[in-house]
Amino acid sequence: MVLLTLAAVQNGASTAEGQYLAPRSGVAVLCGAALLLRRGHWLTAPVLVTAATGLWGWAMLPLLLVVLFDLAAHRRTGVAFACATVALAGNAVCQPDVPLWRPQQYGSSLFLLLALVGGLWMGNRRRLVEALNARVEHLRIERALRERAARDAERSAIAAEMHDVLAHRLSLIALHTGVLGTTHSDLPAPVAERLTLLRAASTEALADLRDVLGALRGGPDPACAATPAPVLRDVQELADQARTAGQHVGMTVEGRQEHAPAAHRLAVFRLVQEALTNARKHAAGAPVDIRVDYGPPATLVEVTNTPGAAAEEAVPSGYGMVGLRERVTALGGHLTAGPGGAGRWRLAARIPHPVPTEQNGTRP
Repeated sequence: MVLLTLAAVQNGASTAEGQYLAPRSGVAVLCGAALLLRRGHWLTAPVLVTAATGLWGWAMLPLLLVVLFDLAAHRRTGVAFACATVALAGNAVCQPDVPLWRPQQYGSSLFLLLALVGGLWMGNRRRLVEALNARVEHLRIERALRERAARDAERSAIAAEMHDVLAHRLSLIALHTGVLGTTHSDLPAPVAERLTLLRAASTEALADLRDVLGALRGGPDPACAATPAPVLRDVQELADQARTAGQHVGMTVEGRQEHAPAAHRLAVFRLVQEALTNARKHAAGAPVDIRVDYGPPATLVEVTNTPGAAAEEAVPSGYGMVGLRERVTALGGHLTAGPGGAGRWRLAARIPHPVPTEQNGTRP
């Protein structure tokens, strides 16, 4: 705007016999300041520039082009056409010798049209970029919320599963202490008292676990107590079910699952389940190889499959892996999923076993 204002002052001086201290020079500076500062009503600068162009013609043409460009960019095309028409008409009356509407050496009419077209294009592009940025930000927030929901759902599932495992073991403690408590007449008094305390503590712990599970599942549910708790299922069941559904599954299991913590066995089941589901969705008919090693020192899971055709009803969500990674990370392990060697897809997880307390230098 400073350069265009100086050009307008220079043009005005050249048409006024080199006199810079002339009314048109002051008007040019005033119009440039109005366009640059943008104070007051938005019509102030267009009216000033249109009037100045109508009076002095070519001297104010650069400022008029800026006004037309700005009005078109802000979807004020009607006002822009009106300003151009008024400027051309006023200049034809005030300067009939060198009017703007008559084709000149620089083609003033073409300049006016180019300013309008350029303003329309720039305004549409600016609005398109803003709309795309808003959509990208909306998608980013939506994805973050979906990932958070997937993590929260997986954490709730982990808590519920651990409740089932702990409830089973606490039930055994309560059962055995109750049986021993029936023979308290043959036991020393301190031992019988400790057995009674253990049975009461295990019963209270079971009640607390039921309350926690009810909160995780959306509130206390009287039917939860009557619902049978799911047991630790074997991954071999998943392989058998997949074979029944028509998948080609190869299974290799090393180590004894009793040597792995219950949380590890639950994670292995979920990893294999998700891997088989993904293979069924995105590589239908492709053979799947599963390898599970319960360790120690770590529980290892590796599932690979060759490329295949995607199922027609497959709707990729991408949030199953988010939950699995949350589960594995919570157990201190790490999970990798992606293309492997020879064009195969590979899902691998390593979950280290907890270090026994004796190795930490402490006594249980």
